[in-house]
Amino acid sequence: MLTKKTPKYAILGCGSVGFAVANELRAQGKEFIVIDKDPQRVEALRDQKLEAIQGNISDLKALKGANLERFGAVLILSSDVQANQSALRIVQEISPVINTVVRAIDPVTKEKLEDAGADMVLLPSSIIATTAIQYLERVEAVRHGRELLKLLKGVGRGGKLGIVIHDNPDPDAIASGLALKYMAESIGIVAEILSQGDIGHQENRAFINLLKIQLKQISESNLSDFNKIALVDTALPGANNSLPAGVKVDIIIDHHPVEIEKVGATYYDIRPNMGSTATIMTEYLQELGISISKELATALLYGIRTDTHEFKMETDPADLTAAAFLYPLADHDLLGKVEMPSMSTETLDILGEAIRSRRIKGSYLISNVGLIRDRDAIPQAADYLLNLEGITTVIVFGLGGENIYISGRSKDIRLNIGNAMRVAFGDIGSAGGHSTAAAAQIPLGVFSGVKDKQMIMRLSEEAVMKRFLAAVGEKEGE
Repeated sequence: MLTKKTPKYAILGCGSVGFAVANELRAQGKEFIVIDKDPQRVEALRDQKLEAIQGNISDLKALKGANLERFGAVLILSSDVQANQSALRIVQEISPVINTVVRAIDPVTKEKLEDAGADMVLLPSSIIATTAIQYLERVEAVRHGRELLKLLKGVGRGGKLGIVIHDNPDPDAIASGLALKYMAESIGIVAEILSQGDIGHQENRAFINLLKIQLKQISESNLSDFNKIALVDTALPGANNSLPAGVKVDIIIDHHPVEIEKVGATYYDIRPNMGSTATIMTEYLQELGISISKELATALLYGIRTDTHEFKMETDPADLTAAAFLYPLADHDLLGKVEMPSMSTETLDILGEAIRSRRIKGSYLISNVGLIRDRDAIPQAADYLLNLEGITTVIVFGLGGENIYISGRSKDIRLNIGNAMRVAFGDIGSAGGHSTAAAAQIPLGVFSGVKDKQMIMRLSEEAVMKRFLAAVGEKEGE
């Protein structure tokens, strides 16, 4: 019977870095040898039951005698840069296909070693800095989590927390609200997730139904019943949410860009670098050591995946870390059911209208889908149209109730669609988003009483196109 032999590694130069690597390899049960020119160091390594050979790593004869060509990889880790460069040349001469990891002392040396063909170059100072920053980020996450938990405890056992998420919420908002509800209830606080509007997107409806998530309409709630109010995945009262402007907000957790001076809350954690608010909530639960149910893990993982478009847009390493943490905890059969729901007839009709009504200027596509009942179909149409050849930016809008809803998508690296939407529509409504995805809504105002909605849409089409093209520096007539 054939067995797979564990590949052996060679460590050339065993100072502090080499010794640390040797200890880690031993802890992982890997086979390796060490070559070092210092006889006392070699003897000390042998005393620790490590296989060590005395030899100068710059000496061709010494390295040839070690039969390096039979090893899986060679790690050249001495503090002598010239010796490392010489050792790299010798190893490549002995075996051109062997994998090499080489230590550098500064960016210039790192570049030289990379040019010389090293497969990986380690810069200890950079590694230390990165590790320190990662540690500080974790400390910051723990601090944020403890502050939030302390504020929640201030509600008192039996107290009520109102968790407001944005209108017509998406999976990221719903999952993040669910996570905060979970945190509150873990310390005896009653919490309700509040929103307004319908869940129109077929996947979002499946998400709500399969996970049995309870949402309550703000219009049907008495906000004075709550001891504290939290805004999740939205930061300003009345901005894409139906929380009255005068209500005091105690907690804000969001990942959308916002003018911080407009934010008013006892506690806020706003991180525009994150791809989703669900990532922030996952960090809280993880760092505070709060156990996560299968249902919550499934919701958070789905929230991260949808808001980052399966990690293809606006993704931070923290999103990947959170997803990796949640992955083994989630119910993947349930995720499969959420992701394969049937499409409603109205959604299909809106997709068809978006295609039929498209107007193209250069690489920009703008489409007016007219009257809608399901506003979630608008971003679906924008996502679909972005796949058209030659199109880099899409704007789709429609009229629902007393608002014009606009969705923007872009894959143009020169354009931040979130900023463009704020410039185009922020002064007449609410708008925001990130560099690749954004949304806006414009209240009809004095036109709300006009019965001919189709006329309103015809008039608004020219206004939307003119404003957006001006925001991105294009002239409509050109």
